[in-house]
Amino acid sequence: MKNRILRCSLLAACLFFLVLGQVGAQNSLSLAALKSYPFPNELTASATGSRIAWAFNESGLRNIYVAEGPSFAARRLTSYQMDDGQELTSVSVSADGNWVVYLRGGDHGSNWDDGVPVNPTFTPTPPKVQIWSVPFTGGEPNLIGEGENPTISPRSDQIVFERNNQLWTAPVDGSAAAKQLFSARGNNGSAVWSPDGSRLAFRSNRGDHSFIGVFTNAETPIQWIAPSFHRDESPRWSPTGDQLCFVRMPGGGGAPDSVLVPRHQAWGIYVADLANGQTRRIWQAPPTLRGSVPSTHGGTNLHWAANRIVFLSYHDGWPHLYSLDPQGEGKEAMLLTAGNFMAEHISLSPDRKWLVFAGNTGPDPLDIDRRHVVRVPVDRPAMQVMTPGSGLEWSPVVTATGDLVFISATTQRPPIPATMPMAGGPMRLIAQERIPQNFPASSLVTPKQVIFQAADGVTVHAQWFERNDGRQERKPAIVYIHGGPPRQMLLGWHYSDYYANAYAENQYLASQGFIVLSVNYRLGIGYGYEFHRPADGGTNGASEYRDIKAAGEWLARQPQVDPARIGVYGGSYGGYLTAMALGKDSRLFAAGVDIHGVHDRTSRTRNLLLPESYERAPDAEQAARVAWESSPIAWVSGWTSPVLIIHGDDDRNVRFSQSVDLVQRLEAKGVPLETMVVVDDTHHFMLHANAVKVDAAISDFFVRRFKPAK
Repeated sequence: MKNRILRCSLLAACLFFLVLGQVGAQNSLSLAALKSYPFPNELTASATGSRIAWAFNESGLRNIYVAEGPSFAARRLTSYQMDDGQELTSVSVSADGNWVVYLRGGDHGSNWDDGVPVNPTFTPTPPKVQIWSVPFTGGEPNLIGEGENPTISPRSDQIVFERNNQLWTAPVDGSAAAKQLFSARGNNGSAVWSPDGSRLAFRSNRGDHSFIGVFTNAETPIQWIAPSFHRDESPRWSPTGDQLCFVRMPGGGGAPDSVLVPRHQAWGIYVADLANGQTRRIWQAPPTLRGSVPSTHGGTNLHWAANRIVFLSYHDGWPHLYSLDPQGEGKEAMLLTAGNFMAEHISLSPDRKWLVFAGNTGPDPLDIDRRHVVRVPVDRPAMQVMTPGSGLEWSPVVTATGDLVFISATTQRPPIPATMPMAGGPMRLIAQERIPQNFPASSLVTPKQVIFQAADGVTVHAQWFERNDGRQERKPAIVYIHGGPPRQMLLGWHYSDYYANAYAENQYLASQGFIVLSVNYRLGIGYGYEFHRPADGGTNGASEYRDIKAAGEWLARQPQVDPARIGVYGGSYGGYLTAMALGKDSRLFAAGVDIHGVHDRTSRTRNLLLPESYERAPDAEQAARVAWESSPIAWVSGWTSPVLIIHGDDDRNVRFSQSVDLVQRLEAKGVPLETMVVVDDTHHFMLHANAVKVDAAISDFFVRRFKPAK
């Protein structure tokens, strides 16, 4: 059969908006209105007073907003009025509350080239990645310079930032040109100011090892803290500024070990006395798989609190917070957050006495698939869920005046900032007026929790989206697969803009008469270590695909689902598993949309078999074979279902070549294939218009495949 190939580019945008308009006319839910929701992130607070700031993305118009207690009336501080794909990150407020600093440009959710400019509007003179400051009370932004990761001094007068692997500094008001602080080998970054603003601790990454350094001034040599053959990171100052704590991990190298057998990744916490240079280990992670370096949000989340050192570890099977006495060498760490849930988005209160975080816990059994704000003192296990209920809350920060500020959403209302007293009390929404009046909140369905088992007995959570239209005939159904894979889709709007978009798309598909099942497959977070880190997952066997197949089979058994019309779609790792589903089980999955997926997983194992290497891992050949069998391209021979492949060719998370290669293979086999290339945009579709086009293309594909015109 001759291939039916539809090649889409930015020049074909009008076709998608035409489809969008036609479908919107037939349904009460308009994709354009649905995608108009504002999305807040980068919420932060000053160390004194009650001033807060955040970034708001309003249909591609990204700006800095601020508010101040007790009223917390939202106010737009910048005036970027174009959908140009320039993200705002690294938002911070100076300690005195007078300045807001931010980074504009780049793609800081990427795996590489995050500081390289993004130019999805094809501007002949490309934008730059630049640091800016703006007065909290208002005024024109001041250009600080090109660079990344700005950090404001506690004195509120200077900014330190990274440029070309070195640390630079500039006045916070931009009154003088930035200058390089020093020159040191390696990639120097992760700078943190001492409490009095007189010194900087930083990490110098030198490949197979890394050091912690302390910079004082141009006349004083850098002080290297216990340099060794290890990897040191996450320097944190004591409240008095005379000590540092940091994390130490083994350096690179060593004899080749088994590839397919998981191994413990050791780490410990050290304290250094800056006056005499003495360094001692105060805690070592248990030598178990669970005791390995945590890989959830913020990693070890190391903080030096008030007379305690606090951190996150997975060693009891869940990402929990622990507390240590800085002087208690060899003592057991105190567990602060007991229970079967995870802690993420963790921050320390200005007085260093409280930790606040987002956790999938609360009085409702459904809370394992939500997020709520939780607080716990740093010196005792007295945890309290501050925002119980059916909503979702995340990214909490505490102001110096005792206000708890966070992002709040429900199943219908999109995320916006909110506040409540740190001691407890009613929640007040901030910037609710920024939600457009035509946003179709009342048309959104409430997703339902679904739990089923894979063939090997693993329990899988999912969310069911269905609009009750009163019809009795069986409906087409779609399995949605998130990316990551360390992610968790929720019973409501998501805290990531990428997955908030997926939530909106699933709502839109439900409005068009599809049933959508959003699957939280193994390798994801939220359900404990063994679920997150299966030994045979990923390139070691792709056991997570069993959960996707189980989802399709579970749907096929539901009385309201037409088993002949089950589709599958996802982005990134979800694109990878979509391709696996279509290659291995086209009889089950009748069509799919693969968005920037990985299709060949052998690239990570090829160096295991290099003839130049005398030493090899004992299972090198087996690992290479398993990686091949864990790749969608190994299963193209069984692929018969139609597919739409979408990829941005400035993708910095998954190489564009992954889709180029798959397209050639599918064309050669004669698989019904459609493609969409998003020129000069990244993995995250930074241009709002591009995100809308991609969403429209997904729904249009499934409508044409599963709901032909009568």
